[in-house]
Amino acid sequence: VVYVFTDHGFFFLPGLAFCYSVINGPTNATVLAGSEARFNCTVSEGWLILIWLSNGNPVLTVSSSQGAFETLDRFTSRNYTSSNVFTSELIIHNTQLSDSGKIECSVQQANSSFAFLSVQVNGSLSIKNSTLTVKENETIEIVCEALGWAPAPDITWMTNDSFIDKSRYVTYQSQGSNGLHDALSILTLTLTDTEILTCLADIEALPNPQNATVTCIFVNST
Repeated sequence: VVYVFTDHGFFFLPGLAFCYSVINGPTNATVLAGSEARFNCTVSEGWLILIWLSNGNPVLTVSSSQGAFETLDRFTSRNYTSSNVFTSELIIHNTQLSDSGKIECSVQQANSSFAFLSVQVNGSLSIKNSTLTVKENETIEIVCEALGWAPAPDITWMTNDSFIDKSRYVTYQSQGSNGLHDALSILTLTLTDTEILTCLADIEALPNPQNATVTCIFVNST
């Protein structure tokens, strides 16, 4: 007997031995917080109940006879049928950092398949001054601050169109009680000409690194 829990209570489906399985399970996904995450699960003909779980907790149930039971607003589904196979697509709306973890597709009295969701947070990035006057033979420190990221961002620096050697800057990282990370990167340079310095912060979910710039205006002492 297969027992299924929905927002309408428990119901059961009688069954004997089934010859169906998960053909293609979900694949790992990395997304920015606030965006959608999508996972597909394809099962062979004859299935009765398919359950999606997030970190071990059932979030959506699909019945072959009654369709999807969507009990949580952020978790919805779309269904596709083709060539004797059925595909359930789980859609997680407005993803949150707490959604990170194991996403599992489970078919009653058959096998299950899982993937991992990584929800990342794009924080802020800033350099205090947009312009700075630098004198000849003067050593300067430029501070770049990244606040509220997850995971901690990878910080790099560029001058004009070239990356600056990592020996020229040091980056400190810390994590708050909210699980978000802060980073402070300090670049030390002695300039011989006017330059545009760029601080870049990157995480996997970002299509392009976030950046902040400062224009250092070189003033010859003569």
